Amino acid sequence: MGFHHPVDHAATFTTRTHAVPQIGCWGSVIEHYRLKMTKDDNAFFQALGQTIATLRKAQNMTQGQLAEYLGISQQHMASFEKGIRKVPASMLPTLAKRFSISVDELVGLKDKAKRGPMPKLQRQIEQVAQLPRTKQKFVSEMLDTVIQQAAH
Repeated sequence: MGFHHPVDHAATFTTRTHAVPQIGCWGSVIEHYRLKMTKDDNAFFQALGQTIATLRKAQNMTQGQLAEYLGISQQHMASFEKGIRKVPASMLPTLAKRFSISVDELVGLKDKAKRGPMPKLQRQIEQVAQLPRTKQKFVSEMLDTVIQQAAH
């Protein structure tokens, strides 16, 4: 038995900025907001969502893990990655910090290719991130050993 929320189809509820018609279910409310996005908004938030998904996957994180880090639900995270919901501006620095990039890079304002050749170590780190988890662990343990030996 699913949850049913009785709704007066003529009713509205008010946010801080404007009234939003209640249209039978939350999906309709989300669709209402989605329709409020301009074409540029849609393109921007879809690209941002793809970037977040790519960065998350490169770090072998699940949507649930990233959502927990951000203090949101996995479903909310999924809607960001699909570009259905707008990622709040206040969340951008947190995401950028988590992925060790600038906010400009996160939102696509800096083209990595324009920074010049990527340092060898950075390329290697990105290659290691693509390895299976067991091989990543091996590389990490090896690095820990080398770093510990260098410290003594």
